[in-house]
Amino acid sequence: QVQLVESGGGLVQGGGSLRLSCEASGRTFSRYPMGWFRQAPGKEREFVAAITWNSDTTSYADSVKGRFTISRNNAKNTVYLQMNSLKPEDTAVYYCAADVARRFKYELRVAPGEYDYWGQGTQVTVSS
Repeated sequence: QVQLVESGGGLVQGGGSLRLSCEASGRTFSRYPMGWFRQAPGKEREFVAAITWNSDTTSYADSVKGRFTISRNNAKNTVYLQMNSLKPEDTAVYYCAADVARRFKYELRVAPGEYDYWGQGTQVTVSS
């Protein structure tokens, strides 16, 4: 069982920055890929970014490439999402997710259904 708790969301003006954190329970955090997703009102949950267990590889949605950076600190059981140059269209609830089925794998999945555990989400609102 993995529990994930996100933090760091809030209200920011367009062009601003936020850093989201997601802390995981358990001793096996360092073994599996992690992802960030977001869901805006009336829309489906969409992939934002993912990172392999050892930070060797990252993947980003085209809409955030060059603005967002995913990273992780396995010693702290935490994955981060640094968000810069925020736009109003980035407004959504942001979720972190764990892909425990692919321990020590280098594949990064973009479909929400591929992830096994989810946090409760943190709201990010970007004003124009």
